[in-house]
Amino acid sequence: MANRHLARSVVLQVLFERDASGKMSQDDALGRLSDYAKEFEARESDVPFMQALLKTAIAKQKEIDEVIVKAAPEWPLERIAAIDRNILRLGLTELLYADRAQVPAKVAINEAIELAKTFGGNSSSKFVNGVLGAVYVELGEPGKDEGAGRKKQSDPSKMPTEHLAGAVVYAKNEGEIYLAFVHDIFGHWTISKGKVEAGEDVRQGATREIKEEMGLDIMIVKELGVNEYVANDSHVDGGKKKKRVTYFLAESPFTELRLGSSGGLDDAQWFPLSAVGALNFYDDTLKIIVPAINALAQKNSG
Repeated sequence: MANRHLARSVVLQVLFERDASGKMSQDDALGRLSDYAKEFEARESDVPFMQALLKTAIAKQKEIDEVIVKAAPEWPLERIAAIDRNILRLGLTELLYADRAQVPAKVAINEAIELAKTFGGNSSSKFVNGVLGAVYVELGEPGKDEGAGRKKQSDPSKMPTEHLAGAVVYAKNEGEIYLAFVHDIFGHWTISKGKVEAGEDVRQGATREIKEEMGLDIMIVKELGVNEYVANDSHVDGGKKKKRVTYFLAESPFTELRLGSSGGLDDAQWFPLSAVGALNFYDDTLKIIVPAINALAQKNSG
């Protein structure tokens, strides 16, 4: 068994035992991890990896369980087999919170599937693959083209295009600038956006979406940029379509945010500009937020 795979197996054993006991503290779990690491002869150099993985899985269990419920709504958490439930917790810990330079998304998913094949039932690997695959798509399929080599790639220019629009919304309050963001069920703050409806242009679409998702009446200031990516869609011939998201900088009154009913979101908040750098964003979201902050800085200095 490969060393890191063995390390994950040891962490899984502790998570499973902790789940069964219902009252194991983090310190006790780390103690059991040490015992199992010696029992299964895990590498000493892998101990920090195992400890960090276990600590994150425990600290983020509430958020991870919420993701499982959202990704598999037909399966109440208590009805999922205990081993499958903890394999999902382990896989989502790496998929959502690991450094992707160290653990690419595909590695996190494949490792969880292999654990399901080894320790789960006949259908465990398919179930784990289905849940993690759904989360992976919601994350924008990070790293999907890595290692593609000579594999034939779909031509984006021949795919149907779905237009979306959103805005980095700012407001002034007592001499300070605030930005409004929405929070998704995968633990990231992000820019409010949505599909442009028939008969709308992207500005109208952005204005409506911000109103529906955050309850704000905005005035668009300028276009910030466009993100394009390919997404799987079972309703499209060929299974893929191109999504084109146009982002704007927009001003709003500093009023209470009212989170709409859009799926996948669980919060909306104003943040002072000085606090934005500490938030957890997707990489492609940062590429839009940084120009927005620069534009605001220039606007204020002018």
